[in-house]
Amino acid sequence: LLILDFFLPFRWLVIAVGLVRAYLAKGSYHSLYYSIEKPLKFFQTGALLEEYLLIVKYFPGIVPSSVVLTAFQVMSRVFLTWAVTHSVKEVQTEDSVLLFVVAWTITEIIRYSFYTFSLLNHLPYLIKWARYTLFIVLYPMGVSGELLTIYAALPFVRQSGLYSISLPNKYNFSFDYYTFLILVMISYIPIFPQLYFHMLHQRRKVLSHTEEHKKSE
Repeated sequence: LLILDFFLPFRWLVIAVGLVRAYLAKGSYHSLYYSIEKPLKFFQTGALLEEYLLIVKYFPGIVPSSVVLTAFQVMSRVFLTWAVTHSVKEVQTEDSVLLFVVAWTITEIIRYSFYTFSLLNHLPYLIKWARYTLFIVLYPMGVSGELLTIYAALPFVRQSGLYSISLPNKYNFSFDYYTFLILVMISYIPIFPQLYFHMLHQRRKVLSHTEEHKKSE
């Protein structure tokens, strides 16, 4: 398990390096999604199992976190990866996709580095500070990219009828994916502030405790 935890930050470094290499090769940040599409899908889908192992089962005490909020965050990322970006090809060139991919990548490199050093009982203050500070910018950045990408997908979903089920049918059931995406966007309104303020609370708690500990030494 320690070996698994050690390699998790490097997994997201693969995506970071892929983005940088693609940018240097193209000289433009547009359409960089294609350079990291496969590893992003693989790594982000695997996060479902990883979050259960790392947060819920094995290390629930390393970082105080809400299981419900964490589950929403992971599921929203998997949803954005497959049900929106993968399914609606037209949005893959949107700059908003790069926005959330960069936010996810930086966030996960920091977070898994935090877990790794915590497990080794040697957590540098810089990593702890980054874990509880950079989210102030990265979380809104990621959420903005996610919402803008869903918004960009709406016209194509409506036109194609993607994943929608119309009546009549033998199951007597209908589903409008276009409406569902709008509801997903609306769901960010109550959930994102909870996640954000939860992290702000943890930041005050953890960093203030660290400062008090330093003063006492």
